[in-house]
Amino acid sequence: MGTTMTDKIRIAEIFGPTIQGEGALIGEPSVFVRTGGCDYRCSWCDSLHAVDSAYRHTWQSMTTTEVWEQIETLSGGVPLTVSLSGGNPATQPLGDLITLGQDADYRFALETQGSVAQDWFADLDLLVLSPKPPSSGMDTDFDALEECIEAADGLPRIVLKIVIFDEDDYQYARGVADLYPELEVFLQPGNHTPPPPDDDTATVDEDGINARMRWLVDRALADRWFTARILPQLHVTLWGNKRGV
Repeated sequence: MGTTMTDKIRIAEIFGPTIQGEGALIGEPSVFVRTGGCDYRCSWCDSLHAVDSAYRHTWQSMTTTEVWEQIETLSGGVPLTVSLSGGNPATQPLGDLITLGQDADYRFALETQGSVAQDWFADLDLLVLSPKPPSSGMDTDFDALEECIEAADGLPRIVLKIVIFDEDDYQYARGVADLYPELEVFLQPGNHTPPPPDDDTATVDEDGINARMRWLVDRALADRWFTARILPQLHVTLWGNKRGV
Protein backbone atom coordinates (compact mmCIF):
# COMPACT_ATOMS: atom_id res chain seq x y z
CA MET A 1 0.00 0.00 0.00
CA GLY A 2 1.37 3.42 -0.91
CA THR A 3 1.62 6.47 1.30
CA THR A 4 0.46 10.05 0.88
CA MET A 5 2.07 13.34 1.83
CA THR A 6 -0.59 13.85 4.50
CA ASP A 7 -0.07 10.52 6.24
CA LYS A 8 1.24 11.12 9.75
CA ILE A 9 4.52 9.55 10.80
CA ARG A 10 5.18 8.80 14.49
CA ILE A 11 8.56 10.32 15.25
CA ALA A 12 10.57 9.62 18.40
CA GLU A 13 13.49 11.85 17.38
CA ILE A 14 15.28 13.35 14.41
CA PHE A 15 18.93 14.24 14.90
CA GLY A 16 22.26 14.78 13.21
CA PRO A 17 24.26 15.10 11.19
CA THR A 18 26.37 12.51 12.96
CA ILE A 19 28.05 9.34 11.76
CA GLN A 20 26.39 5.97 11.32
CA GLY A 21 27.76 3.91 14.18
CA GLU A 22 27.29 0.35 12.95
CA GLY A 23 26.81 -2.03 10.07
CA ALA A 24 27.30 -1.51 6.36
CA LEU A 25 27.51 2.30 6.54
CA ILE A 26 29.66 2.61 9.65
CA GLY A 27 31.36 6.01 9.76
CA GLU A 28 29.12 7.54 7.09
CA PRO A 29 27.67 11.01 7.84
CA SER A 30 23.92 10.69 8.34
CA VAL A 31 20.79 12.34 9.62
CA PHE A 32 18.73 9.94 11.70
CA VAL A 33 14.95 9.70 11.63
CA ARG A 34 13.90 7.47 14.51
CA THR A 35 10.25 6.48 14.37
CA GLY A 36 8.12 5.61 17.38
CA GLY A 37 6.53 2.24 17.93
CA CYS A 38 7.63 -1.36 17.47
CA ASP A 39 6.06 -4.77 17.11
CA TYR A 40 8.94 -6.37 19.07
CA ARG A 41 10.03 -6.16 22.71
CA CYS A 42 13.64 -7.31 22.73
CA SER A 43 15.07 -8.02 26.17
CA TRP A 44 18.15 -5.90 25.52
CA CYS A 45 16.56 -3.09 23.50
CA ASP A 46 18.67 0.08 23.67
CA SER A 47 15.94 2.35 22.26
CA LEU A 48 12.97 1.80 24.55
CA HIS A 49 12.08 5.49 24.27
CA ALA A 50 11.18 4.72 20.64
CA VAL A 51 9.58 1.34 21.31
CA ASP A 52 7.49 1.24 24.45
CA SER A 53 4.05 2.86 24.27
CA ALA A 54 4.69 4.21 27.77
CA TYR A 55 6.78 6.87 26.02
CA ARG A 56 4.20 7.62 23.34
CA HIS A 57 3.63 11.04 24.90
CA THR A 58 7.17 12.01 23.84
CA TRP A 59 6.60 11.11 20.18
CA GLN A 60 5.46 13.62 17.59
CA SER A 61 2.93 13.01 14.83
CA MET A 62 4.48 14.65 11.77
CA THR A 63 3.63 14.89 8.08
CA THR A 64 6.12 13.88 5.41
CA THR A 65 6.72 17.56 4.63
CA GLU A 66 7.46 18.37 8.27
CA VAL A 67 9.94 15.51 8.57
CA TRP A 68 11.61 16.47 5.30
CA GLU A 69 11.94 20.12 6.33
CA GLN A 70 13.71 19.07 9.52
CA ILE A 71 16.09 16.82 7.57
CA GLU A 72 16.92 19.69 5.23
CA THR A 73 17.46 22.08 8.12
CA LEU A 74 19.78 19.69 9.96
CA SER A 75 21.80 18.89 6.83
CA GLY A 76 21.93 22.50 5.66
CA GLY A 77 20.42 21.37 2.37
CA VAL A 78 23.51 19.30 1.53
CA PRO A 79 22.55 15.76 0.41
CA LEU A 80 23.68 12.90 2.63
CA THR A 81 22.37 9.57 3.88
CA VAL A 82 19.18 9.54 5.92
CA SER A 83 19.04 6.58 8.28
CA LEU A 84 15.51 5.42 9.07
CA SER A 85 15.40 3.55 12.36
CA GLY A 86 13.16 2.96 15.34
CA GLY A 87 11.41 1.18 16.91
CA ASN A 88 10.47 -0.52 13.70
CA PRO A 89 10.36 2.10 10.93
CA ALA A 90 8.71 -0.41 8.59
CA THR A 91 5.46 0.17 10.50
CA GLN A 92 5.39 3.83 9.44
CA PRO A 93 4.34 5.46 6.11
CA LEU A 94 7.78 6.47 4.85
CA GLY A 95 7.41 5.95 1.10
CA ASP A 96 6.78 9.58 0.17
CA LEU A 97 9.61 10.78 2.39
CA ILE A 98 12.03 8.52 0.52
CA THR A 99 10.81 9.76 -2.85
CA LEU A 100 10.93 13.40 -1.78
CA GLY A 101 14.45 13.09 -0.44
CA GLN A 102 15.83 11.12 -3.36
CA ASP A 103 14.50 13.77 -5.74
CA ALA A 104 16.90 16.11 -3.90
CA ASP A 105 19.79 13.59 -4.15
CA TYR A 106 19.57 12.33 -0.56
CA ARG A 107 20.10 8.60 0.05
CA PHE A 108 17.94 6.46 2.34
CA ALA A 109 18.89 3.48 4.48
CA LEU A 110 16.41 1.62 6.65
CA GLU A 111 16.99 -0.93 9.40
CA THR A 112 14.24 -3.32 10.43
CA GLN A 113 13.97 -6.72 12.07
CA GLY A 114 12.17 -7.95 8.96
CA SER A 115 8.76 -8.52 10.50
CA VAL A 116 6.76 -6.11 8.30
CA ALA A 117 7.20 -5.76 4.52
CA GLN A 118 6.43 -2.56 2.59
CA ASP A 119 6.35 -2.01 -1.16
CA TRP A 120 8.48 1.12 -0.76
CA PHE A 121 11.42 -1.06 0.37
CA ALA A 122 12.23 -1.20 -3.36
CA ASP A 123 12.85 2.57 -3.33
CA LEU A 124 15.52 2.45 -0.62
CA ASP A 125 19.24 2.72 -1.30
CA LEU A 126 20.03 0.27 1.52
CA LEU A 127 17.80 -2.19 3.37
CA VAL A 128 19.32 -3.55 6.57
CA LEU A 129 17.56 -6.65 7.85
CA SER A 130 18.37 -7.26 11.48
CA PRO A 131 16.52 -10.41 12.64
CA LYS A 132 16.74 -10.83 16.39
CA PRO A 133 18.68 -13.75 17.89
CA PRO A 134 17.59 -15.96 20.82
CA SER A 135 18.98 -13.61 23.48
CA SER A 136 16.37 -11.03 22.45
CA GLY A 137 13.54 -13.26 23.65
CA MET A 138 11.83 -12.88 20.27
CA ASP A 139 11.06 -15.50 17.63
CA THR A 140 11.91 -14.85 13.98
CA ASP A 141 9.11 -15.14 11.44
CA PHE A 142 11.14 -16.30 8.47
CA ASP A 143 8.16 -16.02 6.13
CA ALA A 144 7.91 -12.32 7.01
CA LEU A 145 11.67 -11.91 6.54
CA GLU A 146 11.37 -13.45 3.09
CA GLU A 147 8.49 -11.09 2.27
CA CYS A 148 10.76 -8.14 3.11
CA ILE A 149 13.41 -9.39 0.70
CA GLU A 150 10.80 -9.95 -2.00
CA ALA A 151 9.34 -6.46 -1.44
CA ALA A 152 12.76 -4.94 -2.07
CA ASP A 153 12.65 -6.66 -5.47
CA GLY A 154 16.43 -6.79 -5.77
CA LEU A 155 16.68 -3.00 -6.20
CA PRO A 156 18.37 -1.65 -3.06
CA ARG A 157 21.47 -3.13 -1.51
CA ILE A 158 20.25 -5.64 1.09
CA VAL A 159 22.38 -6.75 4.02
CA LEU A 160 21.95 -8.77 7.20
CA LYS A 161 23.04 -7.29 10.54
CA ILE A 162 22.84 -9.54 13.57
CA VAL A 163 23.65 -8.74 17.19
CA ILE A 164 25.60 -11.44 19.02
CA PHE A 165 25.63 -11.95 22.78
CA ASP A 166 26.52 -15.63 23.13
CA GLU A 167 27.04 -18.96 21.38
CA ASP A 168 23.32 -19.47 20.77
CA ASP A 169 23.16 -16.11 19.02
CA TYR A 170 26.23 -17.02 16.98
CA GLN A 171 24.69 -20.29 15.81
CA TYR A 172 21.46 -18.44 14.97
CA ALA A 173 23.44 -15.98 12.83
CA ARG A 174 25.16 -18.82 11.00
CA GLY A 175 21.79 -20.35 10.24
CA VAL A 176 20.30 -17.12 8.91
CA ALA A 177 23.39 -16.50 6.78
CA ASP A 178 23.11 -20.01 5.34
CA LEU A 179 19.51 -19.27 4.33
CA TYR A 180 20.58 -16.16 2.42
CA PRO A 181 24.10 -16.76 1.08
CA GLU A 182 23.66 -13.95 -1.45
CA LEU A 183 23.39 -11.31 1.29
CA GLU A 184 26.30 -9.58 3.00
CA VAL A 185 26.48 -10.31 6.72
CA PHE A 186 27.50 -7.89 9.46
CA LEU A 187 27.92 -9.08 13.04
CA GLN A 188 28.28 -6.91 16.12
CA PRO A 189 28.70 -7.69 19.81
CA GLY A 190 25.65 -6.73 21.84
CA ASN A 191 25.60 -3.71 24.12
CA HIS A 192 24.53 -5.36 27.35
CA THR A 193 24.20 -2.09 29.29
CA PRO A 194 21.37 -0.27 27.49
CA PRO A 195 20.34 3.09 28.97
CA PRO A 196 17.11 3.53 30.91
CA PRO A 197 14.60 5.19 28.56
CA ASP A 198 14.61 8.43 30.56
CA ASP A 199 18.37 8.59 31.20
CA ASP A 200 21.02 8.71 28.48
CA THR A 201 23.96 8.85 30.90
CA ALA A 202 24.06 5.18 31.89
CA THR A 203 27.60 3.83 32.17
CA VAL A 204 28.74 1.56 29.36
CA ASP A 205 30.60 -1.61 30.31
CA GLU A 206 33.36 -1.10 27.77
CA ASP A 207 35.46 -3.97 29.09
CA GLY A 208 32.55 -6.37 28.76
CA ILE A 209 31.67 -5.24 25.23
CA ASN A 210 35.31 -5.43 24.12
CA ALA A 211 35.63 -8.93 25.59
CA ARG A 212 32.55 -9.99 23.65
CA MET A 213 33.99 -8.44 20.49
CA ARG A 214 37.26 -10.38 20.90
CA TRP A 215 35.33 -13.59 21.52
CA LEU A 216 33.20 -13.03 18.42
CA VAL A 217 36.24 -12.36 16.22
CA ASP A 218 38.00 -15.48 17.50
CA ARG A 219 34.85 -17.57 17.17
CA ALA A 220 34.14 -16.61 13.57
CA LEU A 221 37.73 -16.97 12.43
CA ALA A 222 38.10 -20.37 14.09
CA ASP A 223 34.91 -21.38 12.28
CA ARG A 224 36.39 -20.18 8.97
CA TRP A 225 33.44 -17.84 8.55
CA PHE A 226 35.35 -15.45 6.36
CA THR A 227 32.39 -13.84 4.59
CA ALA A 228 31.00 -12.19 7.72
CA ARG A 229 32.19 -8.72 8.68
CA ILE A 230 32.54 -8.13 12.42
CA LEU A 231 32.23 -4.54 13.57
CA PRO A 232 31.79 -2.69 16.86
CA GLN A 233 29.13 -0.11 17.62
CA LEU A 234 31.26 2.94 16.93
CA HIS A 235 28.76 5.37 18.44
CA VAL A 236 28.87 3.47 21.74
CA THR A 237 32.66 3.68 21.73
CA LEU A 238 32.57 7.43 21.09
CA TRP A 239 29.52 8.58 23.05
CA GLY A 240 28.38 5.70 25.24
CA ASN A 241 24.59 5.43 25.44
CA LYS A 242 23.93 9.13 24.90
CA ARG A 243 20.97 9.78 22.64
CA GLY A 244 20.98 11.97 19.56
CA VAL A 245 24.48 11.18 18.30
